[in-house]
Amino acid sequence: MSYPAKNGEAGLSSGSPTPTPGAYFPGHHDISPSSSSPNVDIPPTGLRQRRSSLSLGLDAIRYAGGVNSLDNFARSWTRAAGYLEITPSRQSFVSVDPSRDEEENSSCAIDDENYYEDAEVTQHLAARASLPATGFGSYGSISRYGGTGTGFPGGRLNDTATRHAGDLFVQKQTAGEVVAVDEALDKEREPLLVTTVTTESGSVEHIIVGQSTLPQTVFNSVNVLIGIGLLSLPLGLRYSGWLIGSIFLVFSALITNYTGKLLARCLDKSPNQSLVTYSDIAYIAYGHKSRVCVSILFSLELMAACVALVVLFSDSLNALFPQIDKLQWKIVAGFVLTPLSFLPLRVLSFSSILGILSTFSIIMIVFIDGWLKPTAPGSLREPMATYLFPQSWWTVPLSFGLLMSPWGGHSVFPNIYKDMRHPKKYNRAVDITYIFTFVLDITLAVTGILMFGDGVMDEITSNILEGSGYPAALSMAMVGFVAIIPLTKTPLNARPIVTTLEIFAGVDPRAIALQGELVGMSGLTRGLLKGLIRIGVNTSFVIVAILVPSFDRIVAFLGSALCFSICVILPMMFYLKIYGDEVPKKERRINQILIVVSTIVATVGTVAAFVPKENLGA
Repeated sequence: MSYPAKNGEAGLSSGSPTPTPGAYFPGHHDISPSSSSPNVDIPPTGLRQRRSSLSLGLDAIRYAGGVNSLDNFARSWTRAAGYLEITPSRQSFVSVDPSRDEEENSSCAIDDENYYEDAEVTQHLAARASLPATGFGSYGSISRYGGTGTGFPGGRLNDTATRHAGDLFVQKQTAGEVVAVDEALDKEREPLLVTTVTTESGSVEHIIVGQSTLPQTVFNSVNVLIGIGLLSLPLGLRYSGWLIGSIFLVFSALITNYTGKLLARCLDKSPNQSLVTYSDIAYIAYGHKSRVCVSILFSLELMAACVALVVLFSDSLNALFPQIDKLQWKIVAGFVLTPLSFLPLRVLSFSSILGILSTFSIIMIVFIDGWLKPTAPGSLREPMATYLFPQSWWTVPLSFGLLMSPWGGHSVFPNIYKDMRHPKKYNRAVDITYIFTFVLDITLAVTGILMFGDGVMDEITSNILEGSGYPAALSMAMVGFVAIIPLTKTPLNARPIVTTLEIFAGVDPRAIALQGELVGMSGLTRGLLKGLIRIGVNTSFVIVAILVPSFDRIVAFLGSALCFSICVILPMMFYLKIYGDEVPKKERRINQILIVVSTIVATVGTVAAFVPKENLGA
């Protein structure tokens, strides 16, 4: 039975071990024994109140399914939605009690996937810690974390990486002393669960206890990868032709699948629990400057994504309501998005699911419209003329970014991996995610190019909305879904930018804790400054969207400059640096070749994104 979270506290579930009352851990919330029943509400007087049958019925639905209940899926997605960040920060933690009885531990972590049928894994765990071999039910992450070079997957870091990992661990231990700050931060993000084990040598290690099951991990990963970039895939096929476009789309899926797994291998190298995020990997690989570069890339990626969402909003609504021009629709978007940026993260994370459902709905509407219309253009029953090779070879570089843009999810993959209940299933989760996403992407790309051929526009939705012969009800529904995507995704994507600016301005709780009480700044002043930052961030999105009104250019830049860097080039560089001579020569050579080729393609694609399309023959 699960316990709903209240006031931003981490809830308890059958898939989450119970925090130890009074344990001194950052982000810890004291759990009173009197509040252990999910069927009663205990007022301050201590008297129990009966809950209504409707409330109990809803709880039964929420918690049905055990570890894969709706409630646990929601919590898992809330954690994943909070992983996007720019400023490197320590994830808050909640401790779990390793001394609970075996039955309780097992019921908290072992599900029907039966991860612990591998006796060798259990023996390794038993040999490494001083706990009984049968008592590791709640420590699904131990077999992949905290390797010390004694036969465990982590192995040893090279000298430079070891020094950086030690520095990072000290930084996070120091930050962990500011408990009061983390109490405030945990109202925004659910903490990770941590337990303490003692090794054979007598050293004490903190082990992260993963909470997300395989289905939850796949769900979170798909939500990360499914974005508005897929709306430009038909245009990417038009620019590249069938042969080059299809090959490159397959290549982009395979290489990002590979690098997503490399990030997990980099996490496995950690000699302690300091590695949680993408920025942490960058730090131990190349030091502080690398982490700064990653932060800049993350900022540009989120900025480009938010600007593309505003452009999508204005283009789609202008296609249905041309009496209001695109500039006015962008201003409307700014006014609508600003209030949404004040919503708490837990609300934004749930609302973003509407954006995912809207994307699926748009794909279905495009496909249905194509079959309903009998004649070209815009019909699947009478396809338009298409080409095996591009009509202008100068447009091929522009297609690189368009075809790469749907695969930008690596900034949160390390966190998703760290949150897995059974980390050894991460590779399987990535494969399932990519198979599902690739099928969805290739379906829309092929459908769009067959329906409109050379006439395909920046967004396939614009072709539908500006075309004729389609059911009006479906067109209205498409406009509604297109409007929902920016309204649900932009505030969530903008949150890391807002948080970073608040830290620099000294109004974020972390900045206050590190700098002490801000002299001369009242709570009202801090609140006003926070409001101005949110308004300024949304205004900047609108201004850039006005200055760069071309959706395909924004997406091409996002794919070429940012997705290639974050999702392909940097993960391979981190992997080669962290593992050093342990990487086999053949694999090292392949990675080096891929880095060079990807850098060339990314550079050419980025330049093409800024060249006028008329000069490219588009």
